[in-house]
Amino acid sequence: MSSLKELSKLLGVSISTVSKALNNADDISAHTKKRVKELALALNYQPNKMGAALRNKKSKTIGVIIPDILNPFFAEVLFGIEKYCSLKGYDTLVCISNDLTSKEAEKIKLLKSGSVDGFLISLASQTQINQDYTHIIKNIPSNELVLFDRLTHHISCDKVSVDDENITYKTTKNLIKNGRKSIAFLSTIEHLEIGKERKQGYQKALKEAKISNNKNLELSLETNAVMHNQIKEWILSNEFDAVIAADNTSGIIVQNFLLALKPIKAKKIKVIGFSNANQSLLTFPQLSYIDQNAELIGQKAAELLINRIQNTNKNKAFTHIKIPASII
Repeated sequence: MSSLKELSKLLGVSISTVSKALNNADDISAHTKKRVKELALALNYQPNKMGAALRNKKSKTIGVIIPDILNPFFAEVLFGIEKYCSLKGYDTLVCISNDLTSKEAEKIKLLKSGSVDGFLISLASQTQINQDYTHIIKNIPSNELVLFDRLTHHISCDKVSVDDENITYKTTKNLIKNGRKSIAFLSTIEHLEIGKERKQGYQKALKEAKISNNKNLELSLETNAVMHNQIKEWILSNEFDAVIAADNTSGIIVQNFLLALKPIKAKKIKVIGFSNANQSLLTFPQLSYIDQNAELIGQKAAELLINRIQNTNKNKAFTHIKIPASII
């Protein structure tokens, strides 16, 4: 394996020139960059990231903490993060909090010991419920943190999310416009801020349309063993012409139950969930869904953090990017 010194000797240029060319510095010509990169590839040159980190006080590594690795939404967000970080020459270290504050604190400590340059975090549900953010505020400078999807106004930093209240409001308005009057709302995330915002959007649209919705049409669930039975009993006990599911599981369950329990009425009931193209194929007919553009959320979160890391103006005002969602 070659070193920068060997590359510079073979090319007849300085070590500094080789280093700059490999890092796409603006003051190095395209011709020189091409020569350096071709030789580096031919000789299997691998940069010494640890040495570079010590010299530059930067590890070029981003720490990512998500609440749930099994949730397809977070898998898509991670794809967007990794894609953008790789493009910019950054590595990612991913940890799972399992929705526990203690785990979240533990993972922050672990990643800090590995000298990451910054953090991308989607808050654990326990952290949001208890509103306990001490472990984050005390250990991560605001300009080294971006929160995504699960946010809080108690932490000042850059943030990325979908405009949850607005997209649910628009979805409900569209259903009303198309003649739906008995619109149900299901959620397994009512304890989270995003769950509350989605429900607020739904209720706002009903209020504006002067629809006094039967409270029985609002069902709050927990993702546990009895969830299926709760949904089954709720479907059998209520009449509705549309359903909005605030998460990416209950909508699929409702669609399938309707076909089994009320096959004739099921064709006339519109079910819309927060989901993606792949998940929507798990039902027949295919589930209508609100696409949160999860990959773009990951990309924008990574972009905000890397720009903040590379920007010498650390005092630039924090921003909250709201990604547009689409009704598919």
